[in-house]
Amino acid sequence: MKAETLKKSILQYAMQGKLVAQDPNDEPASELLKRIKAEKEQLIKDGKIKKEKSLQPITADEIPYELPQGWEWVRIGFLEEINLGFTYRPNYVSEGVYFLSVKDISNGKIDFSNAKKVSQETYDNAAYGSKPKKGDILFGRVCTMGKPQIIETDIPFCIFVSLGFFRDHTNIVNKKYICSWMESDLFEKQVNENVKGAAQRNLNTGWLKDFLIPLPPLAEQQRIVEKLEEILPLVEEYGKNEEILSEMNKKLPKPIRQSILQYAVQGKLVPQNSNDEPASELLKRIKAEKEQLLKDGKIKKEKPLPPITEDEIPYELPQGWEWVRFSEIFDVRDGTHDSPKNVSNGIPLITSKDFHNGKIDFSNAKLISKEDHDKIQQRSCVEDNDILYSMIGGNIGNMVLVKKDREFSIKNVALFKYYSKELSNPLFLKLLLSSITIDFKNKALGGAQQFISLTFIRNYVIPLPPLAEQQRIVAKVEELMQIVDKLEVKHD
Repeated sequence: MKAETLKKSILQYAMQGKLVAQDPNDEPASELLKRIKAEKEQLIKDGKIKKEKSLQPITADEIPYELPQGWEWVRIGFLEEINLGFTYRPNYVSEGVYFLSVKDISNGKIDFSNAKKVSQETYDNAAYGSKPKKGDILFGRVCTMGKPQIIETDIPFCIFVSLGFFRDHTNIVNKKYICSWMESDLFEKQVNENVKGAAQRNLNTGWLKDFLIPLPPLAEQQRIVEKLEEILPLVEEYGKNEEILSEMNKKLPKPIRQSILQYAVQGKLVPQNSNDEPASELLKRIKAEKEQLLKDGKIKKEKPLPPITEDEIPYELPQGWEWVRFSEIFDVRDGTHDSPKNVSNGIPLITSKDFHNGKIDFSNAKLISKEDHDKIQQRSCVEDNDILYSMIGGNIGNMVLVKKDREFSIKNVALFKYYSKELSNPLFLKLLLSSITIDFKNKALGGAQQFISLTFIRNYVIPLPPLAEQQRIVAKVEELMQIVDKLEVKHD
């Protein structure tokens, strides 16, 4: 996994309140917002800042996820004044005041070495919003999008329109936390939503003020910043270095595995190959195989699947991928719901309690008669490379990739079969199921005994990569998981 990919994942955990522990003794962000509002009103009253137009209230539809107790969603324009530089190119001089453009911050820090200069008069007459100062947050508006940095120099300079800056007149919110938000996927997603269809990709200060930022208590902002300062230097250096990944695993163990899976199914783990047969063609071939199975009477016809709506699509897929419903590409069944009679010498009836470490443990399985087994086989005939998936209770998500060396039947577990084994990669299906198990658990129905239904699984929307890319993804995930496995053994 690339360092930048892992960095994005860690920053997203920070923005979701999953990086450090919450402290109920912290002053909640709601009180923090009240203090900011009061200070801004006093600054307006004193004539130190101008009154701005009111921001629109945040609606439920805008909120991307639930925040921890004590956090608040807020528009960045409430916390920060947004400014941008010269909208024209001034006359340059050999000696004068530095005039920076986006190329002068491309390495992640301000670089005056190749910066242009303007006359002192031009600088003095420049608009207030084009003259950042120490403590402001400088960022790129084009090309090097975002790349925020807190200005630490006293050297005066002005900026071209390719740059912008945040100014916090109250100096209450942690500036480093703001910078972390600007580097997160949450910020990037809001940029992408606003530049969609635009001729040129840039940060428009008109809509930037409406961006949502999750605001933690002030004390937690500091804890997040400290944790990021501890972890991110390791990320920047590690690449594929096992020693650095070891440090990451000690400091952030649980998110690493889930992050690997999430990036795998989002097409961010391995490069795409334009020579691969696209998933749209793969889907056509799988559908043809499914239709032949229907014609041959080997599977039953199901109700037509509803079209996938825009609201169901959680993120944009790479070129060549397709969103599909499970039932379009996999034959999703389950085992018997009956309770066949026990026999002393018979065929094992497997339930999810018999799944252990990705394998079937037959030692305590109930035995049923050959007659009952044959009846169940008519409904759910398990074959090599099928996947058994627990869909009930605390075991939801436990699964087995079948390597069949004996006959058995199944009860109350989902069974994933293939319309065509040649057009499916069982190992990709397995990692795909692993990546969405958390969502399955969150959407499970019932009280004490939760469950997910076959209908829910069949209709669930999943990403389908080209078949060749599925193989590359599986290989990369196995490589990364082996490293993490070794590291965990070392740490035990």
